[in-house]
Amino acid sequence: MERLYPYRKGLKFFREGFWVDLVWYTIIQSYFLKILIFDYIIQPINLSNDWSDYQFVKNWSVPAQVLFFLITHDFYIYWFHRLQHGNKFFWRTHEAHHSGKEVDFLEGSRSHVVEIIINQTIEFLPIIVLGADPAVLPIKALLDAVFGMFIHANINVKMGKWKYIFNSPELHLWHHSNYQEVFHANFSTKFAFWDYLFATAYFPGHKPGNERENWGLYYDYPKDYFLQHAFSVKRFDEKKLLRYKWFAWYYNLRPNILKKINHWIEDIEHYFMVENSTMNYRRIEQHETEENKESNNHHSDL
Repeated sequence: MERLYPYRKGLKFFREGFWVDLVWYTIIQSYFLKILIFDYIIQPINLSNDWSDYQFVKNWSVPAQVLFFLITHDFYIYWFHRLQHGNKFFWRTHEAHHSGKEVDFLEGSRSHVVEIIINQTIEFLPIIVLGADPAVLPIKALLDAVFGMFIHANINVKMGKWKYIFNSPELHLWHHSNYQEVFHANFSTKFAFWDYLFATAYFPGHKPGNERENWGLYYDYPKDYFLQHAFSVKRFDEKKLLRYKWFAWYYNLRPNILKKINHWIEDIEHYFMVENSTMNYRRIEQHETEENKESNNHHSDL
């Protein structure tokens, strides 16, 4: 869909930061934080007390439970997201998410460790202690993933009047531009009506400029996963750190690995391009041969 109906034209699939987002944030970080949050935070809290008196959603239907947790958590996320943009400490747990210059479906996974721990603990702990059906948690997690990819996707989709209810790329991609007027706007995740209700919606009716300088952060930000987290604790200049041998070794190692990966991808793409062009040529050649045969038969009949 991003290739067929792009919101911003010219963005590559394997864009800058693609492998950091896929390998470090989507796969590795998600895996280890899932273990940390559920096994070492939520589970001990759940076992430390008898929550039977608080399980008021236990007898509700599964759809009602899902809707309840969707709305309440989205309300929380709206205000926490707004806090992150208004508080210097919390902004440092969120700026990584805004560092991408080329926003797509995968860029939404780029979130600081602290941000994920806070948000997912507050999201999933109530589902467990309030007595929700076991099916609610995976359904909620799936909807989170789908909505997260959708609102960050580089898709030129028009929601019409539905934009007042559901969030979408046409609203949220404005939030990822670095125009001053949208830094404190469009905080909603799933339900856009929070922004309209609390007067933080920004939808001028046109798109942000397509140039790179109109997107992401207005200041330099590390592209490496570990350096991004270190930068949230202590500001530094990457170029000045190159005088240290260990950092220079690490700094120069990353692009070499990425170059090899990109070469492999280019080889695969080239292979399929050659195969497709060969197949298309054969189809054209076959079609021309069949046309010539039909033409010859027609002349023979005459």
